[in-house]
Amino acid sequence: MRKSKFTPGGFDLAVKKARAGRGLFAQETIPKGVCIIEYVGRTLTAKEEETSRSRYLFEVTKKKTIDGWNKRNTARYINHSCRPNCEIEIRKKRVFVMAKRKINPGEELGYNYGKSYFDSFLKPIGCRCLKCMPEKEWKKLSAKLKRQKKKA
Repeated sequence: MRKSKFTPGGFDLAVKKARAGRGLFAQETIPKGVCIIEYVGRTLTAKEEETSRSRYLFEVTKKKTIDGWNKRNTARYINHSCRPNCEIEIRKKRVFVMAKRKINPGEELGYNYGKSYFDSFLKPIGCRCLKCMPEKEWKKLSAKLKRQKKKA
């Protein structure tokens, strides 16, 4: 029987420290076009969606939103990127993370969260993806944050 394009590949992934807190990193090469992982979670009622304070909400359709807060949802650790190596495909009301290009071992996975999320949550604090904050800038900010933490 032929495997579906939407069957997660069982890749070796690791949650590690990232620019945006925690991130999901490839531990092996991931080929372009394959399904890496599925974003899973509890489906919320309309009322729960309105009152939820979770940052892991994923709108699948106008009537279905997944709360991916549960730590068993490893895909929740994938951060936003303005130059993503992953993309989202929704099939049969399920959310799949696909490799947009070949991903090398050690590379952080990222997809574009969309304008609404970006404007509400990332723009006010500044995007920390590689495109928006090159390595040199990140090192300066990181050192500054460490100094502030020591003073506190």
